[in-house]
Amino acid sequence: MDLPSWVPQACTLPTEEQPLRVAEFDALFSQAVLSVTWPRPELLRLGLTRHPETAARAAELAARETGCCSFFTFTLTIADEVTLDVAVPSEHIRVLDALTGRAAGTGSTRPRP
Repeated sequence: MDLPSWVPQACTLPTEEQPLRVAEFDALFSQAVLSVTWPRPELLRLGLTRHPETAARAAELAARETGCCSFFTFTLTIADEVTLDVAVPSEHIRVLDALTGRAAGTGSTRPRP
């Protein structure tokens, strides 16, 4: 599996593990994402299926991702609905664009708001 070109140099996850992490995000996205919105250019909001396993999986993946890409800020909210907010500083919008495309199921980047 080739390494996506949008993975930033700031990522400290070993190169051979990066495609596996992308696959983990893809699996979560394909199984749990109900909606994709952009409250602002640096913030992606994912509506997830309301299930304890989904929330736990999203939290665990977010915690591991911040261990290698500290520029991410993940906020998991569990209320009437489950949302995962993914925020980045403006210099990492390209990464957020790529995640947005993957979450939306297109594999492409989104147009910026």
